[in-house]
Amino acid sequence: MSSASPGITPAGSPTITESGVPAGGKRVLLAKPRGYCAGVDRAVIAVEKALELYGAPVYVRKEIVHNRHVVETLRDRGVIFVDETSEVPEGELVVFSAHGVSPAVHAEAAERNLRTIDATCPLVTKVHKEVNRFAKDDYDILLIGHEGHEEVEGTAGEAPDKVQLVDTAEDVDKVEVRDPSKVIWLSQTTLSVDETMERVDQLRDRFPGLADPPSDDICYATTNRQVAVKAMAAECDLVLVVGSTNSSNSKRLVEVALKAGARASHLVDFAHEVDEAWLEGVETVGVTSGASVPEVLVMDLLAWLAERGWGNVDEVTTANEKIAFALPHELRKAAKA
Repeated sequence: MSSASPGITPAGSPTITESGVPAGGKRVLLAKPRGYCAGVDRAVIAVEKALELYGAPVYVRKEIVHNRHVVETLRDRGVIFVDETSEVPEGELVVFSAHGVSPAVHAEAAERNLRTIDATCPLVTKVHKEVNRFAKDDYDILLIGHEGHEEVEGTAGEAPDKVQLVDTAEDVDKVEVRDPSKVIWLSQTTLSVDETMERVDQLRDRFPGLADPPSDDICYATTNRQVAVKAMAAECDLVLVVGSTNSSNSKRLVEVALKAGARASHLVDFAHEVDEAWLEGVETVGVTSGASVPEVLVMDLLAWLAERGWGNVDEVTTANEKIAFALPHELRKAAKA
């Protein structure tokens, strides 16, 4: 795991036991899986390795992952985050974030003689390849995702003349296709599974011949974290999701918790952001974290809750993740050299 996300348990943290969903008592239910996915871990380690190999500064286009703690930690170590490659001095090193970039961004970097490390999550790259494949076959591609999200911008940029973004239910009515028999839907990898399928059903009502992706676009980690929250939400008076406000998958966990029966749910970056008023009348607190959140932040929250009487923590496990991705080839090549 990345050193930007140490899995260190703070002193005084509660003991965590693994069990099913227990009944009764003042307690915390801790979702598993939670936190870092393989794509995020790979991206953060890629930036750390770039610092080791080349020294500071290392430029990163956009936030490497959507988490305040990770970004601030890396900035303190000499990373400079920029919005566009045009802000990177010519000839310097730039890392592309886990969310991916369009071919136009790659082309601009090449024109400016930038050295690049592509830390795009392999699961996002898979969706890019699907766009290319179906654009080549002259399909209209309906991309379900959130307008303005970096992943959506990069994915749509693979074939902007063939891709239409579908964000809201209203967007479904605006879609126009050339041939209803050659339409396929793809999705942003970090969406709510239920919300995505609701949008697919709406699209299929308009286009009965709508084709499905060759494989699920919503990533395993997003799905697993939502399943874990669903397993415990109905038992929870309050679900606290650790994650940043610009993290799509973290925000979806709040929505999933509420739909699955939690009385209340809130998104926080750090334990000190929890409003103690949220705990009034609460017996069971559910805790989880988005796929770009280091475990140390969850441990901090558990310690904060333990200080206030919620020291009994039961881990509710719905899956065990063992997926790991190799580092970007640029770094593997440089390390060998």
